[in-house]
Amino acid sequence: MTSKDIHLDICGDQNEVAVIRLTRPKKRNAINDALILSIRDLFEKLPATVHAAVIDGEGEHFCAGLDLSELSERDAGQGLIHSRMWHAALERVQYGPVPVVAALHGAVVGGGLELASACHIRVADASTFYALPEGTRGIFVGGGGAVRIPRLIGAARMADMMFTGRVYNAEDGERIGLSQYVVPAGDAFKKAFELAQVIAKNAPLTNYALMHVLPRIAEQPADQGYVSEAMMAAIAQSAPEAKERVRAFLDGKAAKVKKA
Repeated sequence: MTSKDIHLDICGDQNEVAVIRLTRPKKRNAINDALILSIRDLFEKLPATVHAAVIDGEGEHFCAGLDLSELSERDAGQGLIHSRMWHAALERVQYGPVPVVAALHGAVVGGGLELASACHIRVADASTFYALPEGTRGIFVGGGGAVRIPRLIGAARMADMMFTGRVYNAEDGERIGLSQYVVPAGDAFKKAFELAQVIAKNAPLTNYALMHVLPRIAEQPADQGYVSEAMMAAIAQSAPEAKERVRAFLDGKAAKVKKA
C-alpha cells in the first residue's frame, strides 16, 4: 500500500518486516484524517509473511501531531466520533497482528507521541524531542494519549507537559520512559529495523502474548493476573514451535544467554 501520505515496504529475507513510513515531510508528517485512516487500513491488511513492523517518518521529523491546518470545526458529537476514529486506528497498531517498533527522530509531538505510544518499542535518535502542546492551544489529547502516555511516564509528568508546554529531549525522554533506546542522530531507523528482525524470529504465539496479554495482566489485580499468566504460559508452551525450540536448547543447538 502506497499513497501520498504513507508508504509500505515489505523487507527481510523472508518478507518478515513491514516498514511503514509517514510521507508528509513538508508538514513534518502531521496526521490528517486520510493518514490516520491509512494507518488503520494498513495494519488490517499486512501480508501473512510479516511478523514485525517499523514505523518511521520521512524527512527531519517522526510526526508533529495533528494537522491543525486541516482541522475542521466540529460540534461535540462530531468531535467524539473523530476521536474514536483515532482510537480505532491506533488500537490496530497496539493490538494488531505484529509487534511494532517506532523509529523516532525530530518532533514527536502531540498526536505523534500518541502514535509512538501505541507502538511496542520506541527507538529515539539524539535529535528527538517530545511535547504535548495541546494544553497551550486550548485543546486536549484525543488519540488515546490520555490512556497510553500516563502508563509510560505517569499522569503527573504528562500533566506537567500539557500544563507548561515542557519539552523533553531524547536522553530525558528515555530516562522517564518515552523510549527504550537512544541512539546517535540518524541511527533510529537502523536500530529499529534490527530490533524488528530479532522480534520477527520469535515464536508468533509468544509475540502475540506480549502484545495482547501482558498489557492486560499488568492492569489486573494480582490474583487475577497470576491466573491469566498461568493460562497464557500453558498455552504458549503447548505450541509445537515452543516444544521444538526447547528441545533444540536441551540438545545444545540453541545459543545460551551471555552477558552483554
